[in-house]
Amino acid sequence: MGTGWTRPLAVAAMAACALAGIVAPQAAAAREVVRFNANAEPGTIIIRNSERRLYLVQGNGTAIRYRVAVGRQSEQWEGRTVINGRHVRPAWSPPAVVRRANPRLPDIIPGGAPNNPMGEGALTLAGGEYAIHGTSASMRRSVGTAASFGCIRMLNEDVVDLMNRVGVGTQVVVTR
Repeated sequence: MGTGWTRPLAVAAMAACALAGIVAPQAAAAREVVRFNANAEPGTIIIRNSERRLYLVQGNGTAIRYRVAVGRQSEQWEGRTVINGRHVRPAWSPPAVVRRANPRLPDIIPGGAPNNPMGEGALTLAGGEYAIHGTSASMRRSVGTAASFGCIRMLNEDVVDLMNRVGVGTQVVVTR
């Protein structure tokens, strides 16, 4: 567990995941509670592309920090949006930009399939084809890099944790 996490809290978080119907495949090692001063309301998600980190503002001068993959240099974006959907093990249909780069991809990859890049869950973002989502086993090593087509990719156990903390309507701010 990262700094600031205790075993009882981890067990409680896993129990909450199970009750919510979300199962994390293994304990998280990438998230931690850190000092964080931002001009943002508690519950806001702040993603810093240059750091390859996602912060969930706690409101007491701290945030939960998660390691993430961000868009490739040519695919990074900045702005404000909100979460408009919450999906457990979603099916994935490659957007046009991904299909152009990988024309052999199937039209749809079923939810829960080992090659599904959405992993255990996805929080879709209003105004585009982007999401904050988990990852397939083959893409775990990309977390912490600039590797996606614009989505924010997390370890499955971290997206499960985040999904249990936020909901539709959560503010998301993406910065350089």
